[in-house]
Amino acid sequence: MTKITYITNDGERIETEGENGSTVMETAIINTVPGIVAECGGACTCATCHVYVDEAWREVVGGPSHMEEDMLDFAFDVRDNSRLSCQIKVRDEIDGLVVQVPSRQG
Repeated sequence: MTKITYITNDGERIETEGENGSTVMETAIINTVPGIVAECGGACTCATCHVYVDEAWREVVGGPSHMEEDMLDFAFDVRDNSRLSCQIKVRDEIDGLVVQVPSRQG
């Protein structure tokens, strides 16, 4: 299992374990992380699973695809480290990943 830490808007740290092959969004939903709405269920057709990838993890996680960039246009307070958590696959290489949930979605 891959460890993923979500930092909520109020600073709470939620430490989880995700199953390889799933997504960071699915792991958030299973663990009821506040602020991850995931209206489209991971189809990359909304921006309600927006997260900020911790700077230490940006290179490992990688950047958004063109389709994801288009969806991020609908997200609130987009930053250089913004990603849609439905597009980040859980894998051994991201063990220890830290993401922050924005103050609001969409």
